[in-house]
Amino acid sequence: MRARHRGSQLGMLLLASQIFQVGLDNIPPVTLAILGLNVYLYMVPAAPLMRACVSVQTAYWQRDWRRLFLSPLHHVDDWHLYFNMVSFLWKGIRLEQKLGGAWFVYLLSVFSLLTGLVYLGLEAGLTELTQDPSYSMQCAVGFSGVLFALKVLSNYYHPGGVTYVMGFPVANRYASWVELVLIHITSPGTSLIGHLAGILVGLLYTAGPLKSIMKICAGIVTSNRYSQPNTYYYSSGYSGSRGRYSTDHRADYSAGLTEDEQYERAIRNSLNERGSSQSRAPPQYGFNLPEEEVRRRRLMRFDR
Repeated sequence: MRARHRGSQLGMLLLASQIFQVGLDNIPPVTLAILGLNVYLYMVPAAPLMRACVSVQTAYWQRDWRRLFLSPLHHVDDWHLYFNMVSFLWKGIRLEQKLGGAWFVYLLSVFSLLTGLVYLGLEAGLTELTQDPSYSMQCAVGFSGVLFALKVLSNYYHPGGVTYVMGFPVANRYASWVELVLIHITSPGTSLIGHLAGILVGLLYTAGPLKSIMKICAGIVTSNRYSQPNTYYYSSGYSGSRGRYSTDHRADYSAGLTEDEQYERAIRNSLNERGSSQSRAPPQYGFNLPEEEVRRRRLMRFDR
């Protein structure tokens, strides 16, 4: 198996050719980084394939849960890597430009983990239904499950149109299901359940609760990161309410504004408050200069 794993490396050469045809400058950073990570782990695996693949037996029975993180990033041979990464290249460019780099990283992380979990659930269900333990021993590896989830997402954001599957035009909404069947027929060694798990994860995001759950989790993390306490300490050591600057008033200037606009408005409010407080403050000096003297000093300052 190791000899086949190294092979002639023609797939690696074709992948490099494809990347340079697209142009490194045209590949968004997250997509390029994930491509590089998959290539690196193909050349320098984090674990042998039999210890990286995921199955009910290895992950659930043997409690080796790290396989959920290793399996999407390892590939059987250079052709397996080539086809998966070329597919990811085009999907990644479109989706990262649509969603932004930070959300795309978040999405890939969640999809990779959930695809493995759904795969385990499907295989365990088949084991119970058929009373055939071989389903629990089928070990899957590769990025293709995540790719099927991304394909569902790509078709969701770009509805309509036609995709050519093996030369036949197929409506985008059905393309994932047609590819699922055709790949299983033409390549019997591929994991039908692994690909199906990816489709189900994609549907959980586009038609189920996954997107909302991810937004809630992201909101909790960001609010904890940027929130400020409602009290502050004076130099005398006493604490009290923030008054006008309490976090309860954020909604007054944040609704409907971008982050930059919120920031600018907060600065303006702060300056206005500072100016009004200074206008109420007593004079800093014990005397007031005559108007002519003020004018003369102002002219001297501009002359300098």
